Amino acid sequence: MAPNAVAFDIAAACPGWIFSLAVGEGMIASGRARTVLSLGAEKLSSVTDMTDRSTAVLFGDGAGAAVLTKAGSDGRGILSIVLGSDGNLADLLYIPAGGSTEPISEKVVRERTHYIRMAGREVFKAAVLAMAKSCDEALAKAGVRAEDIDLLVPHQANLRIIESTAKHSGIPMSKVMVNVDRYGNTSSASIPLALAQGVEEGRIRPGSLLLMVTFGAGFTWGSAVVRW
Repeated sequence: MAPNAVAFDIAAACPGWIFSLAVGEGMIASGRARTVLSLGAEKLSSVTDMTDRSTAVLFGDGAGAAVLTKAGSDGRGILSIVLGSDGNLADLLYIPAGGSTEPISEKVVRERTHYIRMAGREVFKAAVLAMAKSCDEALAKAGVRAEDIDLLVPHQANLRIIESTAKHSGIPMSKVMVNVDRYGNTSSASIPLALAQGVEEGRIRPGSLLLMVTFGAGFTWGSAVVRW
């Protein structure tokens, strides 16, 4: 329990953790907070139609978190954050009903519209374009080059999207964090889980330069360059 802390949700689907990173950075920079717990947690099994093979094999439950504090004078910290969204692409990945627009009902349950719907091929194209552009912007904003990056930590949607993003950025797969084969797509928990694994495996050390990038429903996306 943290009785002296304020807590609130950020609804941004898979990029939610990157969005929370931006909020936390802003609160610390403004002096409104000294320490921020940025948490991404998902229970996608409750909104996944297990009879739909186009989505049931992809999504998983998970949670990951990071503690944010004021950066010191050693150059470590958040170097850039880029956020974006495009509501015109919302229907590519969404839940049609069960919310405020069409509350849960016998009809909704019968039609199974309270589960995730995804246009896989279109999502792939939009995701690769959004992540590539976001990576370019984050690198430029941070004033670093792709070859300077020690580890690319992408959203774990699927391997093809990860490989396409790495190829666009000119980062070899040997410098890319991949664990989608272990956890599936855990949405906003994806990147913090990958960060934790990277630390445990010794791939992320103090001073490592990281490029993180993600996309998701909404349609939303985000990226960040961080000196660990």
